[in-house]
Amino acid sequence: MYKLYFFLFCAVLFASCSKKYKIEGISSVSLLDGKMLFIKVPAGDHWENIDSAEVIHGLFKMKGEVDSTVFASLYMDDECIMPLVIEPGNIRISIDNAGITIKGTPLNDSFNDFILKKNSLDDRAYDVEHEESRMIMDGHDLATVHNEIGKKRAALADEMNNLAKEFIQQNYDNVLGPGVFLMLFNGMPYPMLTPMMEEIVSKAPESFMNDPLVKEYVAVARSNMEKMNHHP
Repeated sequence: MYKLYFFLFCAVLFASCSKKYKIEGISSVSLLDGKMLFIKVPAGDHWENIDSAEVIHGLFKMKGEVDSTVFASLYMDDECIMPLVIEPGNIRISIDNAGITIKGTPLNDSFNDFILKKNSLDDRAYDVEHEESRMIMDGHDLATVHNEIGKKRAALADEMNNLAKEFIQQNYDNVLGPGVFLMLFNGMPYPMLTPMMEEIVSKAPESFMNDPLVKEYVAVARSNMEKMNHHP
């Protein structure tokens, strides 16, 4: 009987610990010292604070419990610094002048890898724009410049679209799928569905489509597109 009670105690302890998260952050950006950082999650039409910490001598810590894994954002005051996943485990955040990395748990590691790949493509896109300016300044024929740069832009756009599409599809069944879908496309002037987004949505499982924010975005986007199609 003692062994049974001990087993049940360990099982309960493990279950309770498995829902706990701990965030340990380090910052080499001196301007952050004394600032408050917040973890916010979407709640209806606003963002709700679920945790906070002050940066003291470049360090900050947070801990708590989660009923379920959520796609959240790290804020300083009202400014979103970086999305992250609040999930059970130890989450490590590093902030420096080069950027932010968030690692330590499975989904955050996966998301961090995606961000690194996206940043690499963004850097290459910047280089292409710089190359165009340099070619024009060097006196190259404008038609040739536009043709060459246009091909490079198109190739990079395809790479970016494929990176986003494949990542979202690989994460249809967890919070990264809907979270990255909304993160990438909420920057549009108004909700709409590009061909790539239509492909993502058309192949998505019910769990993805039933996400409240995804469902709302897709509904508004389709309504907007219908209005545009019927506009004289």
